[in-house]
Amino acid sequence: MLRIAALVLVVTACGPATEGPVARPLPPKPVAHAGSAAAGSGAGSAAQPGPVAAPELGCPAPSCAYHAGAAGYFTCLSGGAGACFHFGGPCAPADGCMFDGHAYRPCTRAVEGTCAQWGAGACAPRSGCMFDPADGLHHHCDDVAGGTCNRYGALCAP
Repeated sequence: MLRIAALVLVVTACGPATEGPVARPLPPKPVAHAGSAAAGSGAGSAAQPGPVAAPELGCPAPSCAYHAGAAGYFTCLSGGAGACFHFGGPCAPADGCMFDGHAYRPCTRAVEGTCAQWGAGACAPRSGCMFDPADGLHHHCDDVAGGTCNRYGALCAP
């Protein structure tokens, strides 16, 4: 129960991430009055730098990723470099295209991260990021055919 409350707090506290760094002004430097010792030269009279760009850190965006060991889809809470490092609860991809252990097929009824009823034909995830059973990682597929990838490219976030 405490974990759920913490997760709700994190999710609701996060705002939308912005693109690129955001300029944050430094606090104003003290103003020297005429006739004071700080008004000219000497120690500590160096000019203070202008605004400093600090990256805006957004909240994590969980995705729905295939977990080969469980043969199903789970919420990926933390991942990168083609792998999910921390899985959450079961989920289903928004586009309904799921990996069946051999190829990607449309799923017409997903239950607890697995497909209970497959549709006809083949599909490919809209993102182009596909699970490669040979190395157990997710790669961008550069050549999709019949729900499988003929040529895997760079690693992608699941």
